[in-house]
Amino acid sequence: MTDHDDRPPGLDARRPLKSRSTAWAARISQAAVRAGLTADSISIASLGFAAAGSAALLWCPWPWGLLACAAGVQLRLLCNLIDGMVAVEGGRRSKVGALYNEVPDRIADSMFLVALGYAVGLGWLGWLAALAAAITAYIRVLGGTLGLAQDFRGPQAKPHRMAVMTAGCLLGVIEWAWRSEAQVLRLALGVIAVGTIVTCGTRLAAISRQLQAR
Repeated sequence: MTDHDDRPPGLDARRPLKSRSTAWAARISQAAVRAGLTADSISIASLGFAAAGSAALLWCPWPWGLLACAAGVQLRLLCNLIDGMVAVEGGRRSKVGALYNEVPDRIADSMFLVALGYAVGLGWLGWLAALAAAITAYIRVLGGTLGLAQDFRGPQAKPHRMAVMTAGCLLGVIEWAWRSEAQVLRLALGVIAVGTIVTCGTRLAAISRQLQAR
């Protein structure tokens, strides 16, 4: 959900989000502007929430660690929403906003997915999901450099990955209380990994079709 929208002309890099037009999002972004927060500082805060959520998943006793991780995911996404609104609607764009918009997102994705992998005993799958997530972003930006509108399609774009992870953590609380297992979280990680690899393919195919149609 990021999007400072201060990219070079011709690169449409703002993710379309219905939540951006909601009254609650507008109130939060306006409060952030009044408090003197910058879009870049909010982007950095998203990293803090990602780090806290990932650490909780790995080192806090379950089910509390699962709940804390779900909260960290959602707070990270909230920062990703508000940073763009502060930058664009709040008129606080930064010359280096493109860096703050993209780099923290890639790190946050990796922290969450790698932590999830190790938390359920499938470290390799966490790393695979993190690599695939980074490649989806690379393909999206590559399309922009080729003069195309950046493509945010799924089936496992960032909001979808984080929704699956949040659902996995919350359902995992029930499973852990019932039988102290983590099958739901393993399934969630598998869905994210496979879906993100498919997303790489769908985005590459879309770019190819647009280039051939020129």
